[in-house]
Amino acid sequence: MKKIAFIVTIIILILIINNLVRSMYDIWQKKDVEIQAQKELDFQKQENQRLKAALSYSKTQEFIEKEARDKLFMFKKGEQKVLIPQESGNSNENPSDGGNDPNWKKWWNLFFE
Repeated sequence: MKKIAFIVTIIILILIINNLVRSMYDIWQKKDVEIQAQKELDFQKQENQRLKAALSYSKTQEFIEKEARDKLFMFKKGEQKVLIPQESGNSNENPSDGGNDPNWKKWWNLFFE
């Protein structure tokens, strides 16, 4: 009878130890999840601050004027519009003068003609 009680006690203790080890492992895993969630929360807070700053800047008169000038091509009274054409390439190069020639031919023409 003493042997059976001893064996039952050992089995119960093994089950208790097993459950404690599992609980400790689960808590350890949840701690990692908590750390990752905290990092994500910090990142989202920084992003929120950046977006709030952008929103407050977009409400300023300076931003509104800049956008009106850049995107709507508006100007203040007394100002004149000046449109500067964008040039591509070299100003002394004539596109009808072999603009589609290979590079070696352009170099040849530059040095020997």
